[in-house]
Amino acid sequence: MKVRFSSIAKVAGVAAALAFATGASAQSAGQITAKIGFNRLMPKVESGDISAPALPGTKADVGNDMQPVVILSYSFTDNLSVEGALGTPYKHQIYGAGAITGVGSVGTVEALPPTAFFQYRFFAPTAAFRPFIGVGPTYAYFMKERGNGKLTSITNPGSDVPTTFKIDNKLTYSAQVGIAMNFDERWFADATVIKTRLRTDVHFSTGQTQFMKLDPVAIVLAVGYKF
Repeated sequence: MKVRFSSIAKVAGVAAALAFATGASAQSAGQITAKIGFNRLMPKVESGDISAPALPGTKADVGNDMQPVVILSYSFTDNLSVEGALGTPYKHQIYGAGAITGVGSVGTVEALPPTAFFQYRFFAPTAAFRPFIGVGPTYAYFMKERGNGKLTSITNPGSDVPTTFKIDNKLTYSAQVGIAMNFDERWFADATVIKTRLRTDVHFSTGQTQFMKLDPVAIVLAVGYKF
């Protein structure tokens, strides 16, 4: 599934046309909000080759995952805010691609990407609908990397020593586009699309390496409360 920010912006713009209708008090200066929801994380993978002795063109793909997420924000002004998101680790299947397409899963990895956003919210706090944009740092932390017998046969043919691997953690950045809808003066819901720039390297116990461009897209649906 390909998600383009230009398309998202158009959708947000149409919804924003409704924002002049008066509604409940929304995120305003000095206000704290808490949201809980679900985040579907979808890596958009462009894989490098595993170095020799793997077959030329031996690549990888990474599956999607969805997990609950908790999001807290603080508004400095009626339009400027900061938001932090935390959740449980995402568990991704790693699949063979390129010359080994069709071999299925060759391992798993868990990822925890805490992120902070500096946001701008359009229109007044009394608007029923408020589009917003944001940008901020993401720390991609990888853990519990596990390979299986297929990975061993690909990276070290004929060996009975299981191949292990480690993925480099990375400090990077993310951008978001979203829209919030207020139900009353306390409760609201929002939808957000997040794009993260993420490139990393995989290091195998056999001494082989692999470059991975992951650049995940996340879709977050959440319900929140204004304190």
